[in-house]
Amino acid sequence: MKDKDLRKRVPYHIQRDVLDELGVDQVAEKSDFKISAKEKFREAVRFKSCFLSFVPLLTWLPRYPFRENAIGDLISGISVGIMHLPQGMAYALLAAVPPVFGLYSSFYPILIYFIFGTSKHISVGTYAVMSVMIGSVTERLAPDSDFMIPGNDTNSTSLDIVSRDAERVKIAATVTFLSGIFQLLLGLVRFGFVVTYLSEPLVRAYTTAAAIHVIVSQLKYSFGINPQRYSGPLSLIYIIIATVVSWQMDLKTEYGVEVVGKIPSGLQAPVAPAVSLLGSMVGDAFALAVVGYGIAISLGRIFALKYAYKVDSNQELIALGLSNSIGGLFNCFAISCSMSRSMVQVSTGGKSQVAGAISALVILVILLKIGELFEELPKAVLAAIIYVNLQGMMKQFGDIRSLWRTNKVDMVVWVMTLILTVLFNPDMGLAASIAFSILTVVFRTQLPKYSILGQVPGTDIYKPVEDYNQEIPGIMIFHSSATLYFANAEMYIDALYEKTGVDVAKLLSHKKKLEAKRLRKEKKAAKKAKKEAKKRAKEAVKAAEEPKFSDTDESGEEAEANGDVHKLSVKEPKDVGAVEVGPDPDTDTTLPQAIILDLSPVNFLDTVGVKTLRNIYKDYGEAGVQVYFCGCQRGVVESMEKGDFFNEKVTKSILFSSVHDAVLYCQQGNSEEVQYILMSYTHTRISEVS
Repeated sequence: MKDKDLRKRVPYHIQRDVLDELGVDQVAEKSDFKISAKEKFREAVRFKSCFLSFVPLLTWLPRYPFRENAIGDLISGISVGIMHLPQGMAYALLAAVPPVFGLYSSFYPILIYFIFGTSKHISVGTYAVMSVMIGSVTERLAPDSDFMIPGNDTNSTSLDIVSRDAERVKIAATVTFLSGIFQLLLGLVRFGFVVTYLSEPLVRAYTTAAAIHVIVSQLKYSFGINPQRYSGPLSLIYIIIATVVSWQMDLKTEYGVEVVGKIPSGLQAPVAPAVSLLGSMVGDAFALAVVGYGIAISLGRIFALKYAYKVDSNQELIALGLSNSIGGLFNCFAISCSMSRSMVQVSTGGKSQVAGAISALVILVILLKIGELFEELPKAVLAAIIYVNLQGMMKQFGDIRSLWRTNKVDMVVWVMTLILTVLFNPDMGLAASIAFSILTVVFRTQLPKYSILGQVPGTDIYKPVEDYNQEIPGIMIFHSSATLYFANAEMYIDALYEKTGVDVAKLLSHKKKLEAKRLRKEKKAAKKAKKEAKKRAKEAVKAAEEPKFSDTDESGEEAEANGDVHKLSVKEPKDVGAVEVGPDPDTDTTLPQAIILDLSPVNFLDTVGVKTLRNIYKDYGEAGVQVYFCGCQRGVVESMEKGDFFNEKVTKSILFSSVHDAVLYCQQGNSEEVQYILMSYTHTRISEVS
């Protein structure tokens, strides 16, 4: 038999009272118990004070499966360690510090992350984007112009490279230390969700733009030239121009090939950060903290999902914070994780951070024994290594095409992030990109989809009437796809007027005008009636004073004989209270019996939102239309309570848990004893085949 023959619709019945918010609280026996902020703080502190959770190494290392993982981690660690050597020295050039400091940055932070990190597969260490951001800080605070010394000739100057490099190393280490402190603090207060403001299109566009900065910064090594360095906004454009001019107009100057230079053996002693520089690099340090964490946690979650384990976002902040802050004391520059090294670590059999520790030992051997073998390595070779490592980032330009098909707003975020980061420095570009991304979210909440809902016949399902054309006579159900707050409150009201066809503001205004016109006519008619009454009274008095008798009037004689007096009749004024005024063609419409506002998409209400709902309820009520609210989340109800929405006249009886409850309440004449039997719920099951 075919599948459709196996399917069978099974009806089932539900019978219950129609419940408003008060009824739901009674039936569900709502509890008022709440965990105090003090208890929450104690729980958080108690958890974070647990040493095993703070040092994950103590949890997983005793259970390390040596036989299963040791060989794979060893091979993976050696492979990644070999990659650290050229990448560390190459990315040191991006940070504008001597290459040997890239090796230091590939040793100390990796050991720290090995102890405190929770990801098993990412390879932390030097990263191109972070290095470029460091380089923008070092070149801004220690430009070449500050280290020019007079030469032997009268008008000649020369660059004091030793002093410049020493100052730049100090700057790089200090900003790295400060960024680590930021990460550590954010992790301790469990602020790991800050990375949610870095959407995937934003991160990918930002890394692509940073790759462009990297490529431009390496042009001087590729072409063997030494153009003037620029920093700040539009610095990328100035670099490009200076490189082209220096390359084309050689000015008959012969350039020698730059090499890595001296790689001292051994490790350096820790050095305190330059406290005097901290104030000038707060923004840069925070940007480094956010970007480094965002890249690491994004890649860590990818591997965690693939290999079925969990990465603690807050512990990752702590691990990276300690890696950078401690690394800064040993003249390292800021680190994150590298996609290329992580892929090599996984593909060569790496199963845990033991592979990372082994890679750090490889770097230690290089620093202690064989570092001098790489002193004559040309910097152009390091530039070529950087170009190769950036090819993955440059392929991200393909995102534009895919985003155009799937989500054009995300595509705009991608393009604007690229433009802003290319035109400005990476730190300023990141801030501008995040601001633009948040603006798109605000913009989308200001342009939600508004609709009137209708009932699908025989069900409790409600859909937009423009799609299903099933309106409910006398009842308007208004639905908005976004939350209600100060930025879209006015548009919410305008859409409500438009969709319901009832502009309450105009209706009430016209009603007031009619009332004023009626009062004016009543007053005028009353004055006229009073004047006519006085006139008739005078005429009556005059007629009474001059009676007329007729000799031949038999009836008059009889009347006089009978002693009857002359009777006067005065006409009463007409009723001046009934004044009819024609309808206003702009507001002449049939008012609905009730309007139901579906607030299920509303996840919070600010003071403007509460005031908006209060005004809607009040204005429609004055126009004779009852307003009900349904689908209110707990936070929304609490906001209404705190905003003094409810009082003796307005209670929670106007709140309903579902649209269907509110509709049935309206249809049954607002009876509190309404029950319904819903017979059309269906679900599908596969019947047994004999």
